[in-house]
Amino acid sequence: MTQAAEEVRRRSAVPLPPRPAPAARGDEFLAKVTHTIDRSQRYFEREQHPEGYWHRPLEANATMDAQYVFFMHFMGRVNPERQERIVAHLLATQLPDGSWSLYPGAPGHLSNTIEAYAAMKMAGLPADHSALARARNFVLKHGGLAKAQVFTRCFLAYFGQYPWDGLPAMPAELVLLPNWFPINIYEMSSWARGTVVPLLVLMAKRPYVPLPAGRGVEELWVRPPAPEDYAFPPDAVRTLCWRNFFLGLDRVLKLLGRSPVKPLRARALRACADWILAHQDVNGGWGGIQPAMVNSVMALRVLGFADDHPAVANGIQAIEDFVIEEGDALFFQPCVSPTWDTALAAKALLDSGMAPDAPMLRKAADWLIANQILAPGDWSIKNPELEPGGWAFEFANAWYPDTDDTAVILMVLNRIRTADDQARRRAITRGLNWTLGMQSRNGGWGAFDTDNLQELFNKIPFADMEAMLDQPTADLTGRHLELMGDFGYDREMRRAARGLAFLKRVQEPNGSWWGRWGVNYLYGTWSVLSGLRSIGEDLRQPYIRQAVAWVKSRQNDDGGWGETCDSYGDPSLAGTGPSTPSQTAWALLALLAGEDELGPELVRGIDHLARSQRSDGAWDELHFTGTGFPRHFYLRYYMYRNYFPLMALGAFRTRAEAQLARRVANGGHGHGAAGGHVDGNGHATA
Repeated sequence: MTQAAEEVRRRSAVPLPPRPAPAARGDEFLAKVTHTIDRSQRYFEREQHPEGYWHRPLEANATMDAQYVFFMHFMGRVNPERQERIVAHLLATQLPDGSWSLYPGAPGHLSNTIEAYAAMKMAGLPADHSALARARNFVLKHGGLAKAQVFTRCFLAYFGQYPWDGLPAMPAELVLLPNWFPINIYEMSSWARGTVVPLLVLMAKRPYVPLPAGRGVEELWVRPPAPEDYAFPPDAVRTLCWRNFFLGLDRVLKLLGRSPVKPLRARALRACADWILAHQDVNGGWGGIQPAMVNSVMALRVLGFADDHPAVANGIQAIEDFVIEEGDALFFQPCVSPTWDTALAAKALLDSGMAPDAPMLRKAADWLIANQILAPGDWSIKNPELEPGGWAFEFANAWYPDTDDTAVILMVLNRIRTADDQARRRAITRGLNWTLGMQSRNGGWGAFDTDNLQELFNKIPFADMEAMLDQPTADLTGRHLELMGDFGYDREMRRAARGLAFLKRVQEPNGSWWGRWGVNYLYGTWSVLSGLRSIGEDLRQPYIRQAVAWVKSRQNDDGGWGETCDSYGDPSLAGTGPSTPSQTAWALLALLAGEDELGPELVRGIDHLARSQRSDGAWDELHFTGTGFPRHFYLRYYMYRNYFPLMALGAFRTRAEAQLARRVANGGHGHGAAGGHVDGNGHATA
């Protein structure tokens, strides 16, 4: 059954019969919360795939669609119907000023607009098309092709639309540097490594794919380009700094690159090819992410691999599988998130009161256990003695399990009762050993590697997105404290003590924590407070009270919370933005973790979620609340809007019912979820 047919089947399924009304809870507001929870649970029952997992789209920006068009033309495999629909999606997402942005509500982004323009022109739109005319005006107004980012320059260079001298030097010989050398591929983040190795091939071979007349983008140069136009600007403030050093090194490497004598080049290209082939996953992809996949297939092509070679054919299919149909739209995903979606959906169902032996939870647990990775990956370069046992974000990504997925999955498996309890316990033991063993020297956790701290990589000209490292972060460290507490460890455990010290060092002056993988301070603060509560920190400590007060101070007038992606570039915007279901849930979960009482801010937030739920049990969320690379790449997870609110609603109901039961047991009447009522505007009253 195709993905589209499966989607139709699930959405047209006969609705489940309404559940019996809950037992009297002594509070009208709690009855409202229970009704909201029940509708949400039924949504997840409908959305679960037969194999046991949950999975919905992951959306990024126009560069994904544009690069899919580039890939088709590079490979000479244009699917006219798909290309037409991708162009339609680009046209539908263009802003009035002619640009494309990083996320909804953001201003136009130059490189995104250049790539969208180039893709549509490559696909056959004439230069005088109104959309192209508006885009061209935007690009020229903002500096033209000379100001394009590195990846944009690379794609344009393949088609003869950008001079190769305008790209930073990345000699293929980099792959030959030993692991002990300060600069080597294993000091890069996993996503950079998987992207750079095939890119070394492309930059060494300098492929050229000619375009038909009229399909190029030479009109996007403000003036005929000279070397100084596309040079990378030095640091004008500090003469002696790493950026200027690497710019000087870049010039030296380019001079050396012009020499016909390259004694190690053939060996380096063979090493790159071997690395690419060895790192291909069973589904044909690489690293589970679009840049690594697209670059790897193109690199194999320029190395002479035929399209019918299994590595190329399977790679092409993996890329095609990332194209998704959502309603009338067709767009290219940067990644897929079934493991993450499944773990968080299962956690939400557990937190909202579903029995741990419920069939849908058992199916989810069985699917997760079957997808545990029991082979070493790139992480083992720095952890050769650590036994494998993690989980990856995607359907297949055996080389790169991540600590975040693994931690959430372990907390879920610890609560679900499966038919094969021995298999569940084995999975937990292996997973716990692996993810705790991924702690870095500074006490924190990164996502895919330990001690990925070589700051020099973010100073090289290639790293204009400053995304070359997978440094330990507060959100992942908070998650691991939560995991340890969930399994009975306390603050005296050495790993927990080091994690606590790390979190105290990186707390922001306003009391919040920066969020690496979700937008932004609301996400980080939720994760940390959940970890602090779980590991047994005294919630009365000033640094925790400051964090709770910060969350409360960010609440919007409608009772919800939101945060713009702009807060990564401007911390003064931390915790400010239109209310969204996922960010409201993070704030509520932070409050539930940071204090025992159910205060008015919490009640108003819960009421906001109840009021904004759709009749089918889901929520709407147009804003991007996921983070790929801070300040450069953001994501909209289609399930964030649903499982995080269910978690918050469930945790609130559990806490409120417990407090109500205690008051009743003590002879009180227990007439409010927070010791009070909620009026029609969602305001708590005494």
